[in-house]
Amino acid sequence: MQIAEVKMKIVIYIYNGITMLDAIGPYEVLKNIYGAEVVFVAESKGEISADSNFVSINAKYDISDIKEADVLLIPGSNIAFVREMKNKKVLNWIKEIDKTTKWTTSVCTGSLILAASGLLNGLEATSHWKPINLLRDYGAIPKRERIVEQGKYITSAGVSSGIDMALYLADKIAGETEAKVIQLRIEYDPNPIYNSGNYLNAEEEIIRIAEKKMEKDAKKDIGLMDLIKSGKTILKIKNSR
Repeated sequence: MQIAEVKMKIVIYIYNGITMLDAIGPYEVLKNIYGAEVVFVAESKGEISADSNFVSINAKYDISDIKEADVLLIPGSNIAFVREMKNKKVLNWIKEIDKTTKWTTSVCTGSLILAASGLLNGLEATSHWKPINLLRDYGAIPKRERIVEQGKYITSAGVSSGIDMALYLADKIAGETEAKVIQLRIEYDPNPIYNSGNYLNAEEEIIRIAEKKMEKDAKKDIGLMDLIKSGKTILKIKNSR
């Protein structure tokens, strides 16, 4: 069976403090769509550091270079998404690019950036399990699912779910055969040793420890603490099953 070439421009927005797998996981899938072009864009060109400050991605384009896209993908982060939610220049760019997209997507807390832009108003959306309820403050309807599709908007839950979302999107764009070929190429056949990767299944003690670790990591970014202390507090959101 011959796989048809798909001419498609896929834009992944990156920013300092991103969770690397949120961007690279989907990239590894989407770059394998035959004929697709995937580019990384940031507010300013150059090296973009991950939340670990250990690895980085080189953004060859800034947002002024990108006027349209077939697919826009917004990755999440541990806490840096808060800064992006307050960045009017970036939010306005997202809204303008969205006017040209066939699909506007997010991974993890990237959905909160989309929500802050107003694009998810009245729509169901998912996010990382910790801050998911913050979606309500920006007009979206939180839904604890791995992937949520609402028209052309596809949001995915935390970190690793971006790979699932990208395969789901690959199926939408190029069909089942191509999506299966990509899945095999990257040998994506998850078989975790524990059943604690879903908030609804995880033990209370595991959730408590995970929350403490994430809050400790978030507090390392001192520059964001004033934003977090404002009315919409991220770190102290109480989760509800």
